[in-house]
Amino acid sequence: MSEIAPGTTRRIVVDSLEILLCNVDGAIYAIEDVCTHDGGPLDQGELEGDQVVCPRHGATFDVRTGDALTLPAVMPLLTFEVSVEGDDIYVDA
Repeated sequence: MSEIAPGTTRRIVVDSLEILLCNVDGAIYAIEDVCTHDGGPLDQGELEGDQVVCPRHGATFDVRTGDALTLPAVMPLLTFEVSVEGDDIYVDA
């Protein structure tokens, strides 16, 4: 937890899955780190509140639900269950 400040993200790999951890006001969400529009990495984009913006074409996703909010993306992202114990973050991938 101490390595992901509120309003920031961190890319991790769990069982060969690229996952983006997003800290939204102290709550951690985990989404796949691949834009459903063109396969680009979302970790290079900006986290704006509870939304991540793809740096390639501007598609926006809700990090809480994975829903695609703006074009050109229409398919949702995979989301993963997260649990926090002390400073450790566990992702059920």
